[in-house]
Amino acid sequence: MSKTFSFACVHFTVAFTVGYLLTGSIAVGGTVALVEPLCNTFAYHLHEKVWAWLASRRTAETEPAGVLPAAA
Repeated sequence: MSKTFSFACVHFTVAFTVGYLLTGSIAVGGTVALVEPLCNTFAYHLHEKVWAWLASRRTAETEPAGVLPAAA
């Protein structure tokens, strides 16, 4: 958890610094520092869902076809 918190602090700091350097506004830098990580969190969630879906498709394609029951 410490590493996650540390990374979050770095992420917010970078987002704030970039926003501030591009605009010269502390308000814009602060807004970017809050909004950008939220957008990235949502995008990461979607990214993980797509990867899980692709993995399940690959697994389904490589599994052998089911054996049909014998006719009586």
